This record gives sequence, C-alpha cells and structure tokens, in this order.
Amino acid sequence: MVRLIRIIIILAVIGFIAWLVTSKWSLKTTVESKHQLLVDRVEAMGKLELVKYRISDVLEHKNKTPFLPDASVLLIIKADAVGCIDLTKIKSEHIQVYGDSAVVQLPQPEICYIKIDHKASRVYDTKMAFFREADLVDEAYKSAEQQIYNEVRKSDILQQTRSNALHVLAPILKGLGYNKVTLTFEQKIFEKH
Repeated sequence: MVRLIRIIIILAVIGFIAWLVTSKWSLKTTVESKHQLLVDRVEAMGKLELVKYRISDVLEHKNKTPFLPDASVLLIIKADAVGCIDLTKIKSEHIQVYGDSAVVQLPQPEICYIKIDHKASRVYDTKMAFFREADLVDEAYKSAEQQIYNEVRKSDILQQTRSNALHVLAPILKGLGYNKVTLTFEQKIFEKH
C-alpha cells in the first residue's frame, strides 16, 4: 500500500512538472498591439443619404509576363455606392414660404461614396501567383474599384437619389404644417471649353 502511494505521489509530481513545462513553453501565439489614436479633424456632416446600391463583381485578373506562367486571381467583390444630397448647401434664399405653402430648392444629388466591403469580398482562387500573390490581389482590387466607380457613374443612382429625396423630404415638410410642398433641384450650369 505504501508502494502504491509512493507511485501515485511520483506520478502526480511528474504530471505537475509536465504541466508546468508544457504551459510555459507551449507554441501558443500571443498578439500584442499598441495603439495611439488621435482625432485629426472633426467635421460637421450634412449629407442626407437617400439610396444605397449593393454591387457584386466577379473579377478574373491576370498578369501576363513573357518568362513566367500567367498569374491569375478570381475575386468575388461586394461594394456599396451611396447617393445623397448635401443639405449644407441649402441657403435661406433656397427656401420660400407662402402661408401654408413651402418651396424648397434642393442641391443636385451626388454620389457620397463608393467603397468595397472587404469583409464580404473574397479571394476565390489564385493560380500560378506564388510570390506575386499579394501584389496580384492588390491590383485586382484596384481594378475592381475603378470598374465599379465607372459603372456606378453610368447607373441611375442620381435619378434614384432625386426621387427618394422627394419621397422623404415632402412628408417631413408636410408634417411641419405646410399643406402644399414643392421641391425642386438647382439647375446645373454647364460651361463649354
């Protein structure tokens, strides 16, 4: 019985030492980040976002070189394009009130931003990229961003923004007591060069 107790004590000590060794010298990766955040600028925002387009792009991007096999990457890209009206451009001369009627001249709609959603986008496949993979993916994202920008500019996003502005702002003004509400958009002046 004494022998069994000695064996249990020895096994317990060996187990404890093994646990200490493995916990101290294990291959656990620890992450350490130090941040020093600074607010560079505070800006007043007055852009009313009225429409958001969610865009998907499937892009195959290739790099062709004379001495190496063609490297390619296939990306599935998600992006957002937002149309808005900058309410800070409305001045007092753009608003006219006649009894229970209001006439408001709104600024032209604009594209607030177009941005790729990197969390929803995926690198689907790479071929023959080897050591060039990071550069290839970066080039592909830049190409996609430019193509998405061009397509959004050609789309009806500004017309949709204009339409949504009328549907959103008219009920607000009517809720303020104006029975007749007229919303117009300022005219664009085009110069010939």
